[in-house]
Amino acid sequence: MLVAEVFDINKNKVSEIELNDAVFGAEVNDAVIYDVVRMQMASRRFGTAATKGRSDVSGGGKKPWRQKGTGRARSGTSRSPIWRGGGIVFGPVPRDYKYNVPKKVRKNALRSVLSLKYQGQKLVVLKDFPLDEIKTKKFKEVVDRFGLKKALFVTEERNEFLEKSSRNIAGIKMVRSEGLNVYDVLNHEHLVIIEPAVKKLEGALKS
Repeated sequence: MLVAEVFDINKNKVSEIELNDAVFGAEVNDAVIYDVVRMQMASRRFGTAATKGRSDVSGGGKKPWRQKGTGRARSGTSRSPIWRGGGIVFGPVPRDYKYNVPKKVRKNALRSVLSLKYQGQKLVVLKDFPLDEIKTKKFKEVVDRFGLKKALFVTEERNEFLEKSSRNIAGIKMVRSEGLNVYDVLNHEHLVIIEPAVKKLEGALKS
């Protein structure tokens, strides 16, 4: 079993916690990390490029001139793609770039990045984070005490005081254990987990 020190918000060691080897001591698989991060980035991508086809362009309801007798080429609408102001042929349309990878792959990637943080001594376990009001200053004092510049905090459940107190601090992000993802873990130097969330993560990822 792996062991991590547990601190209070004053940075005093209060106890130790055993960590599940399968979650925090797993073999780091770079390939699955890459696959999952690529999936997450694709899911955030917006396919907003768009053009109007001939059926989308307004106007053009009337036949420009009669079919025969004018000496000009026949035409049924002024919104034809060969006319100025007409529709676009085979232009880009909004598309969805999202795709999924298997759940086992996502779990494997999350175990890999958690193990990376533990191996790199970038994992901090807090006994709790008592805060009875929304106070950014108090939260920032704890962040500075631990020397955290860019950190991801993981809580067991929704905590409005913590979430609202941390949202205006640059480089700090607060997520609940069920919302923990590979990209956020990699994108932050330190991973700070409130102790009850450790067991919740292990229960979700050990199998």
